[in-house]
Amino acid sequence: MYSIGTDIEDINRFYNKDEKFLNRIFTQRELDYCLNKKNPSCHLCARFCAKEAVIKALGEKIPYNKIEILKKENNSPYVNILIDKYKNNSFSISLSHEKDKAIACVIMEKNKE
Repeated sequence: MYSIGTDIEDINRFYNKDEKFLNRIFTQRELDYCLNKKNPSCHLCARFCAKEAVIKALGEKIPYNKIEILKKENNSPYVNILIDKYKNNSFSISLSHEKDKAIACVIMEKNKE
């Protein structure tokens, strides 16, 4: 069974966020990646969009910091779910950002357990 999710957000929502907010939404590995970029806000926003898209594809709310959006060695993004119940699902993901918007699209295949 397949399902999809998509989300688009304003990047300015992620300017100057405090550490408490960031830790509630992102994992340390995501923060390490994003905060080392020239413009962290667009990378944070794209990951937030991806988390929203994953939640929409799953059809149920899970904590944002239990969804990790990371990069493979070839620089393509991937989803790492930190809740065992969802580990059997596989995800294809696309992220993009430009001047003031970020977007993500996720296709999830629910694998048999």
